[in-house]
Amino acid sequence: MSGAADRAERLRQGAATLGLALDGAAQTRLLAYLDLLAKWNRVYNLTALRDPAQMLTHHLLDSLAVVPPLRRHTQGRPARLLDVGSGGGLPGVVIAICCPEIAVTCVDAVAKKAAFVQQAAGALSLDNLAGRHARVETLHEPFDIIASRAFASLADFISWSRGALAEQGVWLAMKGKRPDDEIAALPAGAEVFHVEPLRVPGLDAERCLVWLRPVGST
Repeated sequence: MSGAADRAERLRQGAATLGLALDGAAQTRLLAYLDLLAKWNRVYNLTALRDPAQMLTHHLLDSLAVVPPLRRHTQGRPARLLDVGSGGGLPGVVIAICCPEIAVTCVDAVAKKAAFVQQAAGALSLDNLAGRHARVETLHEPFDIIASRAFASLADFISWSRGALAEQGVWLAMKGKRPDDEIAALPAGAEVFHVEPLRVPGLDAERCLVWLRPVGST
């Protein structure tokens, strides 16, 4: 099996393990995104990982793990999602590929990273994806879901992005092991309503999703 065919099969099997049925177009786009990330990474240092096999597991499948819980939350309804500190577009680009009903904005304070996401949106024909060069504290348009992956402590994540959260919106933080210390240090006005364990195919490490909302919202 060729390298490309092997990656395609690992992606298909990993998605199936996560309970995701990816159509051919989504699989093609995900692998094209991985190729784009590897290509730009040689020049712009978007991620510390260089090995394609590791990138597939640690980036693509890790980000895909958030898609089923996200779909359960949105129930297929249109939504606006902000991916904070998106870097090379993880998990924002993956979400945009798998959930065309979700309009994804990837924000990063580093211009070259936001530019890469914008380039990926064009190259992959993703009308529901945009890259934004800004600090999240400066954003005040309403997003239904504000997500992050290995971005900051929960307290900083909530405090910095609060101005961009829509009424009835939620925060979604991708973490390693359950961050009890961070949960205990949350600012007043924010609460955890669910911590969801994740199992990433091929990744021998703890992962979880922390769902948060403003106190008093339901």
